[in-house]
Amino acid sequence: MPSPEAAAPGEATPHIDQQDTAQGACYAVLGPWTAAALTDGPVWDALNARLQTASPGASGEGVLWDLRQIGQLDHLGAQVLWNHWGRQWPGNIEIEPAQRAVLDRVAQFSAQHKSRPRLSLRKAFLGLGEGLFEVGAHAADLLVLVGRLMLNLGKLARQPRDGPWRDLSGHLYHIGATALPITALVGFLIGVVLAYLISQQLRQFGADAFIVNILGISLIRELGPVLAAILIAGRSGSAITAQIGVMRVTEELDAMRVMGIAHSYRLVMPRAMALAVVMPLISVWTTLAALFGGMLAADLAMGITPSFFINALPGAVDAANLTLATAKSVVFGVLIALIGCHFGLRVEPNTESLGKGTTASVVTSITVVILVDALFAVLFKSIGV
Repeated sequence: MPSPEAAAPGEATPHIDQQDTAQGACYAVLGPWTAAALTDGPVWDALNARLQTASPGASGEGVLWDLRQIGQLDHLGAQVLWNHWGRQWPGNIEIEPAQRAVLDRVAQFSAQHKSRPRLSLRKAFLGLGEGLFEVGAHAADLLVLVGRLMLNLGKLARQPRDGPWRDLSGHLYHIGATALPITALVGFLIGVVLAYLISQQLRQFGADAFIVNILGISLIRELGPVLAAILIAGRSGSAITAQIGVMRVTEELDAMRVMGIAHSYRLVMPRAMALAVVMPLISVWTTLAALFGGMLAADLAMGITPSFFINALPGAVDAANLTLATAKSVVFGVLIALIGCHFGLRVEPNTESLGKGTTASVVTSITVVILVDALFAVLFKSIGV
């Protein structure tokens, strides 16, 4: 191709000349079509206006593009022409091999802007069906996991010496003992906040003494177990999924299968047993911390002394509430363990799937805990109230 210095004075800037022939319009591309020339503001404005009046010629009828007399062509100039042609070759074009090579590279690496498909009623219905099938698949896998857990517990009862007791003790420590500080802190703060909010309302009616009843019922029966379960789901449920997911990524699960070690017996059962034992204890611990915070806040805000609070609490809250809270906590613990193991076993051997599985495990665990708590509230609404 000729250099810019060899171009005629009228061809010092990129432009397009139109010539009408017997076959139709002929567009001659002249001048240097380079980044240095096209980034000049006035030159680009004039060229852009000219391109808007020039036919792309993609149909191939009566339009000829002649690039043989172009001064110089780089990838920016080729991109301008390619975009004007609608990202496809014109029907009639005269071009040198070197220029075609530049345009071929631009055509190869130009991204196609695809319009987003419209959301139709049929697609929305099919998406809903796919979501229901996916939920059904998860529910079926969880049911299988529950069945295997029951069989493994029967095996453990028949052969207790061969049980994974060392794994169980380790999970009891990591899930239970290490969670005591954070659960106590959160429970204490929830009790303080709740007591202050309740005191503002009770003071208007002169019913200060009923703060013991409200705090006792709400914390012992509902907030204590649910709060502890949510904290454990976010803390230990995610850890369970991550641990088993990493074993999938590092192919340890495949090695266990080759050695004949059942995943449900050595991975699922110890964690489920540990959470079934730990959750009621953490629930009681969190509830006591919340009651202590509520008691201090009631003393500061309403003048309810700690001695009055402690003496009035057994009469305000029936013992059946504590039994119900303990039973709920056992169910919460088993569900959190099963959901964490379920998503951990479904992790694919890549880090992206590990992150998605951990997130899904935490969200599902918290959602299931709230749903099961609502179910308990409906079924046992007449107990302990």
